[in-house]
Amino acid sequence: MAQLLILSSAQGGDSPLPSLELLSHRARQIPAEPAQLVNAPSADVIFIDARVDLVGAKSLCKILNTTGLEAPIVLIVTEGGLTAVSPDWGVDDVILVSAGPAEVDARIRLVIGRQSVEQASTRVQTSGITIDEASYSAKVHGKPLDLTYKEFQLLHFFATHPSRVFTREQLLSEVWGYDYFGGTRTVDVHVRRLRAKLGELEQLIGTVRNVGYRFNVYDDEQVAAARERAEA
Repeated sequence: MAQLLILSSAQGGDSPLPSLELLSHRARQIPAEPAQLVNAPSADVIFIDARVDLVGAKSLCKILNTTGLEAPIVLIVTEGGLTAVSPDWGVDDVILVSAGPAEVDARIRLVIGRQSVEQASTRVQTSGITIDEASYSAKVHGKPLDLTYKEFQLLHFFATHPSRVFTREQLLSEVWGYDYFGGTRTVDVHVRRLRAKLGELEQLIGTVRNVGYRFNVYDDEQVAAARERAEA
């Protein structure tokens, strides 16, 4: 059962997709106005009613895409409105207002499934850290890390090569590239800064004396203990 959010300007609570009422998904309908998005509830799928106001619906889609929204967007249109929809709308799927319950349910499952696959291919989750390649962002226990581009690359490389030891020269080659002519000291500087930003998880990046560095994988108990220390 999915949590659905419907953005519609329909009067009197009219449902823009009647078939949803025959399904077990939890749907909440709010006015299709940008101001309503500030306190909008979280959802697995967002439906946008474009039956009447195609221009307004397109504008709303673009606003949603600029907010870093993770939920897939499904556009509800009439058959005549299909010709107006194009890739620049930024929607994940389009469904006709006349679609039956089986089709609506299938499309909900498909957009959620596609999103899960896409996220899995661009995200690395390990030892309390979540790294998102698509947005070049990283979080520790759900809290965003303020990383430079090179710090992000270094953390991503470590996390995707757990427990393997790398010399400073190897890290320069893999993270900075062969065209980098600086010394190995830059690796030490970036590791020190990255550890400082990791806080209680700084020991994830371990030092191997006389060799280099490696990413130490934490088990669930170690991650929980580090989180408790950080929140104390």
